[in-house]
Amino acid sequence: MDDLKPLAVFAAVVRQGSMSAAARQLGLSASAVSQHVRALERSHGVTLLHRSTRKLALSDAGARVYAECAQMIEAAERAQQQLRATRDEPTGELRVAAPIGFGPYLATALTPLLLAHPALSLRLLVDDAMIDLIDARIDLAIRVGRLPDSPWVARRLCAMSLVLCAAPAYRQRRGLPQTPEELAAHHWLSQSGTATAARGLLLQHADGRRCTVHPPACVASNNQLLLQQMCVAGLGIALIGSPEAHADFAAGRLERVLPDWQLPPLDVWALTPQRDAQPAKVRYALAAIADHLVALPGLLP
Repeated sequence: MDDLKPLAVFAAVVRQGSMSAAARQLGLSASAVSQHVRALERSHGVTLLHRSTRKLALSDAGARVYAECAQMIEAAERAQQQLRATRDEPTGELRVAAPIGFGPYLATALTPLLLAHPALSLRLLVDDAMIDLIDARIDLAIRVGRLPDSPWVARRLCAMSLVLCAAPAYRQRRGLPQTPEELAAHHWLSQSGTATAARGLLLQHADGRRCTVHPPACVASNNQLLLQQMCVAGLGIALIGSPEAHADFAAGRLERVLPDWQLPPLDVWALTPQRDAQPAKVRYALAAIADHLVALPGLLP
């Protein structure tokens, strides 16, 4: 590896035809260029250039070495072009991880980006369980709520409001609770493995009263979409993100439970491996997702 720079200098001398021309191209002094070539010859005991006062000529060994050096330089130039393209233009495979409920939003947000940049492909991994971002080689992850410590860089995108929901069929069969304490007597559909499941429901009334309740789970799942489908089917009461429940509210498939009581919103985060020198595919995707999410109902700045 120590010989790579002298080899590059030697190749520049051959391509430019003189030490002085190579020095101008490389931003070095002519003496520094000469020293690199002489050091390369001395270290390997081979004469690469025949020198006279008027011109340089390649030795047989020099011609063979130059052919290899030229390939090295061309490969390095192609690598630099790839680096510039990666920095400036979204290309390659973009790997994104997100909770299941965010999958449709990301698909909508990223489709225009994919259409505008045909050299970009997408691998979208959606799972309410925590995906190992390193093992899955994730470029960009969307996370909701409190973040565990990690070396990843977190950028807050927005906040998501949460609502207690039930289907009209459930209300007709079981009625609805009138106070938070009455939730314990109802069928509770709980998302397992979350901070809410561990700490309970932290509710605040419009008049400022607060309480924490721990309704026992009738159904527990790590899949929020599954719980929402069961809630729409009338199985029980569930806590659902407002943007995810918006269409069901509008269609009358769900209605609010304890509408005077609010839950703290959850922050929505974008995680990336690094803050600086992000490839274009990550920068463009992050901007597209951020713009799309803030326009969704139930998501707050």
